[in-house]
Amino acid sequence: MADIVDTAVAAGNFKKLVAAVTAAKLVDTLKSKGPFTVFAPTDEAFAKLPKGTVEGLLKDIPKLTAILKYHVVEGAVPAADVVQHKNITTLQGQDLKVDAVKWHLHKNVKINDADIVKADITTDNGVIHVIDKVLLPT
Repeated sequence: MADIVDTAVAAGNFKKLVAAVTAAKLVDTLKSKGPFTVFAPTDEAFAKLPKGTVEGLLKDIPKLTAILKYHVVEGAVPAADVVQHKNITTLQGQDLKVDAVKWHLHKNVKINDADIVKADITTDNGVIHVIDKVLLPT
């Protein structure tokens, strides 16, 4: 099994996330023992951001790092555990809001305003939940 970063690279639809993690110098963290849970926005999710946002963030590493850490939770938290929470604290320090009200109807779980579109991708050092939007801290 591969770690979080190698799993994201192999998936092929997280190129912008991997580039951002690399620019923010978080690769070693996400390759470490962890475990971590990553709410991973796809390239399509990054494309929904206003034009120039990604390029701007790549020039503002502290802000980029804060945003990326807002997508990461300490510990391996599978979807069955995510839905047991109303909020989950991120490495950035702020909480993510969990909305699992319709989960029992086999509807997507929401993290803030993003849907988890694929859950429980297991890695050597945690778990990845794929989301359809980039999460932005307040």
